[in-house]
Amino acid sequence: MRCIQYTTWAADGEPVRRECELPVTHEADEPKHLESGVIGLYPQMEYQTIEGFGGAMTESSAYLLSRMEETERQRALGAFFGPDGNRLRFIRTHMDSCDFSLEEYQAVEDPISDPELATFSLRRDRQYIIPMIREAMRMNDAAGHEPLSVLLSPWSPPRQWKTPPERPQNDAAVYGGSGHEEGSGGSQPSRCNGGSLRPEFYGPWAKYLAKYVLGYLEEGIPVTMMTLQNESVAATNWDSCVWTAQEQKRFLKDYLYPEFRRTGLAEKIDLFIWDHNKERMVEWAEQMIDAETDTMIAGLAFHWYSGDHFEAVQLAHDAFPDKILMLSECCGLHAPGQSSFWEGITGPTKTPMRAEEDDARQYAHDMIGNLNGGMNRWIDWNLCVDENGGPRHVPYGFTAGMIVQNGIFRTNMTYEYIAHFSRHIRPGAKRIGFSRCDDRVEAVAAKNPDGSIAVVLLNRTQEDGLYAFRVQGEIIRFAVPAGTISTLVITDL
Repeated sequence: MRCIQYTTWAADGEPVRRECELPVTHEADEPKHLESGVIGLYPQMEYQTIEGFGGAMTESSAYLLSRMEETERQRALGAFFGPDGNRLRFIRTHMDSCDFSLEEYQAVEDPISDPELATFSLRRDRQYIIPMIREAMRMNDAAGHEPLSVLLSPWSPPRQWKTPPERPQNDAAVYGGSGHEEGSGGSQPSRCNGGSLRPEFYGPWAKYLAKYVLGYLEEGIPVTMMTLQNESVAATNWDSCVWTAQEQKRFLKDYLYPEFRRTGLAEKIDLFIWDHNKERMVEWAEQMIDAETDTMIAGLAFHWYSGDHFEAVQLAHDAFPDKILMLSECCGLHAPGQSSFWEGITGPTKTPMRAEEDDARQYAHDMIGNLNGGMNRWIDWNLCVDENGGPRHVPYGFTAGMIVQNGIFRTNMTYEYIAHFSRHIRPGAKRIGFSRCDDRVEAVAAKNPDGSIAVVLLNRTQEDGLYAFRVQGEIIRFAVPAGTISTLVITDL
């Protein structure tokens, strides 16, 4: 048995990696019976399949990458898809504009005067998004990694098909209090601020979505997934559309799925419901999944913005064990170089570098909790943003694991922490059982298809941790320093 420990910690605000081989001893040769400070590993106890990790190629990210010099762009894409990068295998992108677009747009400018959608065009996607996905595909293939798989998500139907905006009751709890208006209403339909799809346009919207997917497939983009709606109950001040579960269920079974069957997409594209925060995913699934819709729905997509709710992930897994559970979006809610989303309103509460460290630890905490709850796939939000957290067509910005300024990129702690999962837990891995002696470290363990074991350990405390792994009669002693993340890769079992 052989064990390598990879550890990342912050030094003067910069991530530092260390790699070292750990000694392995036979438990029978221990000088005394070992009971304290033990973490037990149980490779024979397997749970869900972990299918891989990814990020979003929004128009904003694609635009920033496209404006780099060729050498810099290849380095940036290589950080995600190259032989020494984070080995991402999923890419999410939006259908028509989202908040991380340079402006609002839709593939049919006026579907009222063009009910047959004859003017439908992906020319906007061909400007930045599709070329950058193609570059990522070429790099990924050259590195010999698993083929990329693309998720498409709509933020809003064409504005002409919607009702005027109306704020749902629960929206402000997540997005409110930030000094700007979300879902503020208005007399005219809009892509932004919510509003709902009028029922008489359910059929045309289903055709529109099918044309979008078919268009991407014709461009050679490997689309395999689609969510029905990004953030199904949010009336944000960016592109958004509000649905009830019953409305979305009717749209799925009476319009979208029949259209997908008619166009040959039903066997090619996995459909995901919810695509919003974890706290309501179980109720939404219970309302949408029945004997008729069960085969239409491949899985549940969820976001992280309302807190941990790892129990909700576990409950969803237990209630719907045949469904894929996919985190489809997460990001730090502040711009790079700021301490929080509300900086300038409430005043900074921590240094910007401390905010980056906290982001990274929250990412790892969430990934560990979701994986232990039964998550199969994980997709980050923007692959990269600029120094202001954009560009985007609405005010304010959010951060990402890669920051681009004047055509030059840097990665931060979040990028490094994601690497502990995506580089060492390979597609097709099985989560395995473990037991801890205390809660100082958070952990998740997985057995890769090649038989190696990867254990990710997060220490968010201010105390160093000293432990011993027990696995198949062997002992591996290791340290998890305060405020660090470590991955132990065990081979030759």
